[in-house]
Amino acid sequence: MLRVTTLIRAITVTLPLLTGLAHAATPSVLQRPISLDTGTGELFGTLLLPRSDAPVPVVLIIAGSGPTDRDGNNTDGGRNDSMKLLARVLAKHNIASVRYDKRGVAASKAATPDERNLSIEAYVADAAAWGKMLKTDPRLGRLILLGHSEGALVAALAAEQAGAAAVISVAGTGRLVDQVLREQLQYRLPPPLLQRSEQLIDSLKAGHTDDNVPPALDVVFRPSVQPYLISLLRQDPAAAFGKLQVPALIIQGRNDIQVGVGDAELLHAAKPDAELALIDGMNHVLRIVPNDIGRQLASYKDPQLPLASELSTRILRFIGALPAA
Repeated sequence: MLRVTTLIRAITVTLPLLTGLAHAATPSVLQRPISLDTGTGELFGTLLLPRSDAPVPVVLIIAGSGPTDRDGNNTDGGRNDSMKLLARVLAKHNIASVRYDKRGVAASKAATPDERNLSIEAYVADAAAWGKMLKTDPRLGRLILLGHSEGALVAALAAEQAGAAAVISVAGTGRLVDQVLREQLQYRLPPPLLQRSEQLIDSLKAGHTDDNVPPALDVVFRPSVQPYLISLLRQDPAAAFGKLQVPALIIQGRNDIQVGVGDAELLHAAKPDAELALIDGMNHVLRIVPNDIGRQLASYKDPQLPLASELSTRILRFIGALPAA
């Protein structure tokens, strides 16, 4: 009986100790709002900062195209929280992050309330300004720019100005954007609308707006978004990526219905020293989802689906291998 009692007491003492050690393995994290006065409007975001006695790496997370907010949620397409979940993964592994609402979106809408005044150059300037501000914070170490989808192009274009130590492209296109548009519309439009969409793309690529947009094409080519499209169509994503002078990681899901493996291979061809990670089963919102259109679309509106585990593994390994600041 004495032995049993002693054993129970030992277990009672040991369990809280083990629980304490488990909690100690996960750093406590400060989460707070953060803002940036760009001189042409104020932008708002979220800082996740693990408590540490030494500076920690910081990832500036740049969201994708359209009205996509800091958490990766598109106001036109539902909530999936992809960027919020990614920031939490980073924080658990002692990596800080800032994710922000682009100008004209969510809390940063007032920075550019009229989409006629948006441009890819403005997005690049904003990302560079965020990076410069973060580099003045003594709590933060190496700066990594991580862009998702169109945000990957912004990251590549902003990296040098921002003083980034590395760039991570997640589901970033390697093709010219007009090629992507043409491919996406090719199988979705009847012949007359397809022909008109080709004419509109040609006009925008030449730098000209065209107000004669059929209602069925308004969501893509509405006159108010055309100035932004003109600025975007001037860019060459692979060429921009190839100019990077810092370590880079390219991540692409094989089940992405918006951006393909071929895009990742184009980026890699432009910068052969970049790491390339092709993740089986991962889709555009960074979940493991079968190539079934119904389940794919449902995943864009399901924040409960976990991120692909290999995504986290590859990002953490890449950041961990970067040279010290």
